[in-house]
Amino acid sequence: MTRFSLGFVSTAVALAASAIIAPLAHATPGVVVSPGMEIRQASNVCTLGYVDPVARIAYSAGHCRADGPVTDRDGHFIGMVSAFQDNTPDGAVVRTDQVISDYETITLAADVAVNNILPGGRQLVADAAPPMANGQPVCHFGVITGESCGSIERVNNGWFTMENGVVSQKGDSGGPVYMPVDNNKAVIIGLFNSTWGNLPAAVSWVATSQQVRAGADVVNVAAAEEANAN
Repeated sequence: MTRFSLGFVSTAVALAASAIIAPLAHATPGVVVSPGMEIRQASNVCTLGYVDPVARIAYSAGHCRADGPVTDRDGHFIGMVSAFQDNTPDGAVVRTDQVISDYETITLAADVAVNNILPGGRQLVADAAPPMANGQPVCHFGVITGESCGSIERVNNGWFTMENGVVSQKGDSGGPVYMPVDNNKAVIIGLFNSTWGNLPAAVSWVATSQQVRAGADVVNVAAAEEANAN
């Protein structure tokens, strides 16, 4: 498949250690962080995908990353990128067995409020979902196109493509991709990546979660070795 980028794409593979050395600046009182909201990093505009309310970490696309703080659409500070990975080729032919990684974690300021309520009112949860398969119903929310729904076209190696009504535009990157359970709940299954040919694509939430945990394990081992050396 040939990729035509609709997001802000880094062509390099990058993985930053999850470490914030200085305390995070204070957020503006009343700021709420939730999936489907618009986030800005320098000149990059993207969509927030999911919030871990316990760890107070938010997720979006890795190619959205830029230097400096992460803010909401009004410029209110919400946090800093703590880790990211992006090996998304730009304009290249991609094999369906190729592994695609594209995520960033944002360590949230201590005083922002968090929830996992999608703009349409559904609660977004990270519960176990049925194994993804061709033809399964799926929805995506992006700050430009809003909610669009269709079905999974193909499940690949850590990522999948969608069809039959799922749409996207520049700025939707990082947004949540989910399976609606009912009018009140949806299960996250991916983070929106971009468009491959004419098919919207997302990285798998399961694969992304595994990559985040692996990165945290590397950081923890390095920290332990440094402590033992001292």
